[in-house]
Amino acid sequence: MAGSDQAPHDIENPCIPLVTSMSEELDGLSPLSSLCCIYRVPERLRRVSEKAYTPQVVSIGPLHHGKEGLKAMEDHKKRYLQDYIRRTRVSLADYVQKVKAQEAKLRSCYAETIQDVWPDMRLLENQLPFFILEELFDPEKIKVSSNNKNIERLSILNLCHNFFKTLMHIEGTDGNMEKLCASKVEHFVDFCRNLYLPLPLKPHAKGPLETLNTPSITELHRAGVKFKVGSPKNLFGIRFANGILEIPKLAISDETELTIRNLLAFEQCHCMENYINDYVVIMDRFVNTAKDVELLVKHGIVENRLGDSSGGSTLINNLADGVIVDSNDFYFAILCEDLNEYCRTSWHKWQANLRQNYCNTPWATISIAAAICLLILTFIQAVCSVISALPSKR
Repeated sequence: MAGSDQAPHDIENPCIPLVTSMSEELDGLSPLSSLCCIYRVPERLRRVSEKAYTPQVVSIGPLHHGKEGLKAMEDHKKRYLQDYIRRTRVSLADYVQKVKAQEAKLRSCYAETIQDVWPDMRLLENQLPFFILEELFDPEKIKVSSNNKNIERLSILNLCHNFFKTLMHIEGTDGNMEKLCASKVEHFVDFCRNLYLPLPLKPHAKGPLETLNTPSITELHRAGVKFKVGSPKNLFGIRFANGILEIPKLAISDETELTIRNLLAFEQCHCMENYINDYVVIMDRFVNTAKDVELLVKHGIVENRLGDSSGGSTLINNLADGVIVDSNDFYFAILCEDLNEYCRTSWHKWQANLRQNYCNTPWATISIAAAICLLILTFIQAVCSVISALPSKR
């Protein structure tokens, strides 16, 4: 009798076993920490360039610690620690105690002077949370022997800014530094991204993208667009006005790829805004061939450290692999619209064709001017001849 009562119950509630199983799985999940800011790079990005995300010399943080190819730097790291303790006059026990007190918080941040060290410090998977660096570098407790009168102003933010400015040539604006000092910085990659970001952010510059087709640099040149080097302090300062396209200077090298790829990966994992993503997309639209790179180099906008123009165009195009274009909220939407509108005007193309093909040298310009004057004089002479041939009125 009891068995007959149980059967209808199971038939009426077929989802009970599934609910029970899922509840057990959900209860076993550990909560995702709100402090999480250091991620393993998504596989779709890593497949494009494994080397761009993997430390080659030194491991910073736990994700790559102990790897065979990085062990050579371990003794150097210990020597740096020993030298740092000696100079700051803070005991090793004090530092260990500080790190130990923050161990749980440090672990929750991770989700799944040798020159070669600098590139590794820009890798997303090779980061330490910034708060522990600020905790360890406390100017009030550290006494550094120096004749510098401004030694009390030292901070980890200023040191990072000096590092990026001196070794990576990323300066940023004064407004960027003020913003960084007033906000929370997650790690070096986040610091670097904030130095790049446009300030003030201009919401009116963003908008829906009507078409993904944007003229390349070569097409813009044929349409008569002139090019100008923008300020290196603002990567996003790409402006178009009065037929002049202003683009901030960009150095193309292997380090450029490494930096932008890791900024892009962090932005896709952690950030709501897609500024680096949109910059990569617009540069990919501008550069299609080696000729585009050559024109940018000619106008001082690109410094091609690869030497080969085709290699430069390939690097820029490859950066856009795996990115997603949000056509409803694109930072350079208005810029693209203005450039397309300019290129659609036939007069601009005719004017550019005349200037580039017929008036491209002083002698060619003089010859054209002389030909026009001769044509005008011939026309006047013909008119005078016709008038003189007409019978005069009596």
